Amino acid sequence: MASKTHSGNYFEDFRLGQEIRHATPRTVSEGDVAVYQGLFGPRFALQSAATFAESLGFERTPIESVLAFHMVFGRTVPDISLNATANLGYAGGRFGAPLFAGDTVSVTTRITGLKQNSSGRNGVVYVHSEGVNQHGENVMAFDRWVLVPKRDADAPPPDTVIPALEDAVPAEEFVVSWSAPADYDCVASGSEYLWDDYEIGERIDHVDGVTVEESDHMTACRLFQNTARVHFNQHVEADGRFGRRIVYGGYLISVARSASFNGLGNAQTIAAINGGTHCAPTFAGDTVYAWSEILDRFELPGHARVGALRVRTVAVKNRSCAGFPYKTADGKYDDGVVLDFDYTVLMPKRG
Repeated sequence: MASKTHSGNYFEDFRLGQEIRHATPRTVSEGDVAVYQGLFGPRFALQSAATFAESLGFERTPIESVLAFHMVFGRTVPDISLNATANLGYAGGRFGAPLFAGDTVSVTTRITGLKQNSSGRNGVVYVHSEGVNQHGENVMAFDRWVLVPKRDADAPPPDTVIPALEDAVPAEEFVVSWSAPADYDCVASGSEYLWDDYEIGERIDHVDGVTVEESDHMTACRLFQNTARVHFNQHVEADGRFGRRIVYGGYLISVARSASFNGLGNAQTIAAINGGTHCAPTFAGDTVYAWSEILDRFELPGHARVGALRVRTVAVKNRSCAGFPYKTADGKYDDGVVLDFDYTVLMPKRG
C-alpha cells in the first residue's frame, strides 16, 4: 500500500517548466497581524493605525509588506523547500494589490531552472512563485533559488538551465496604492525625513539590536506555515552541518525591516525586492543589527506626492554596525554579515 504521507521533493523530482499549485490557501486574520507585531514590533504608521492608513487613501489598514511576502513564501515550502538545506537568493519581487485582514492568499510556482552541483549530491532549483488574493489580483510574485539534496546521488542530472534574473524591478512596474496628503503628519509617522531628504550613497546605522529567541523563531515559522526541516527538527539537525536548527532567512528580513524604522520611518511600503542573499546562518541566541545604504532615488511618473528609494539593508549578527560591515577587499562578505537585501520602498515627498 502506498504511503499516505508526503516527505517533500528532492532535486530529481523537479522538472523544468513544471507548475505547482500549492495546498493550503491562507486567509489572513487580524490575529496573524497581532502575532507578527508581537514577534517583530514593526512601527511603520501605515500598518499601525487605521486613522493614518485613511489619511493615505486606504479604507482600512493594509498588512506590512514583509508579512505579505511571508504569507506567499510559506505556501511554497512543502513543495519547494521542505528538504532544502539553504535558500540562496531572491530576485524580481513585485508587490501588487495590498493585502488586508480577511483576504485569502493562493500561490502557484513554476520551475524556471535546474543545475546539479559538481558533488552530485544536490542541486539548485530556480522557481518563480505568484500569490493572488481571492479576486485573482497579484499580491506578491518573486523568483528564488534553493539548494535541494538528491534522494539518489546516482540519479542522472537534468540539463543545466539557469534563468535570466533581473538586477532590479523597473520603476514603471511598481504598484503605488497610496498617496501622501499635503498635510502628511510626520509626528504621527515618527520621522521628519521624507524622500527629498535622502541622498544616493548615504548610509544609515539603524542602531537597535535584537536577540533571536528560539521560541520567537519557531512561532514565526508556524505563523507563516514554513515547515522546512532545517528550522524545526533538532533531532535530525543535531547530526547536520551546524549541529543545530538554523533561523529562517525571512525572519532576518523581518528583523531588518523593523529595525530600519529608525532612520527610514516614512518608508511606508515596499514596492519591490530586487535581490537578496542569506550570507551566513543565524541561530537562536544571536543578536542582530542592521544598516542601510541608499542605492538610488527616483521620481514616479503620475505620483507627485510619492517617491521611491532603492535601498540595500545589511543585517549582521553579534557585532554593531559601526563602520558599516559589508564586504572585504576580495569581495567576500565580512564576518557576521547574515543578510544582504536590495529592495525599493515608497516614501512621501515634500509638497
